[in-house]
Amino acid sequence: MAIRKIARMGHPVLRRVAAAIDDPSAPEIAALARDMIETMKDANGAGLAAPQVYEPVRLVMFEAPAARAGSDDPLESCPFTILVNPEIEILGPEMAVDWEGCLSVPGLRGLVPRHTHIFYRGLDLQGRTVAREAVGFHARVVAHECDHLDGVLYPQRMRDLKDLVFETEWRHHLPQRESVPND
Repeated sequence: MAIRKIARMGHPVLRRVAAAIDDPSAPEIAALARDMIETMKDANGAGLAAPQVYEPVRLVMFEAPAARAGSDDPLESCPFTILVNPEIEILGPEMAVDWEGCLSVPGLRGLVPRHTHIFYRGLDLQGRTVAREAVGFHARVVAHECDHLDGVLYPQRMRDLKDLVFETEWRHHLPQRESVPND
């Protein structure tokens, strides 16, 4: 296992669509996942996508702890999850705007609109199907990570760049909910 460097906004790997993974149980995918876990923990992230560690493949990991979700709704939280070749289906037109950060956009936060109710599916590292409905924070985290697989960073989703701020200013001068973890 190794802690990998995280690609920053502007690097070509973050701008392109990642390739599908043919065999989720391949040893190199397991090794990549182990490295990503260590990297995510080291960076204190809520999630990580393979392109963020310079690997242009469709692999993401994330967690939405109940304590962070701010709700008793079980669909708003989920345990640590690894998804290979994830797909998202929007389940309703409702959107919410909230602050996001990203390990690939260090030091900044932005107000990002996201759909509040989604269904996602993918495979785990053994090739078994993982399928869940998600709302709120859980939906936001999954959508954020899956955006990385399509070459999209959260500033591209923002409605107004005046809502892109340095974390130091965000912490001291802007009203917000509890701090949103990076990625």
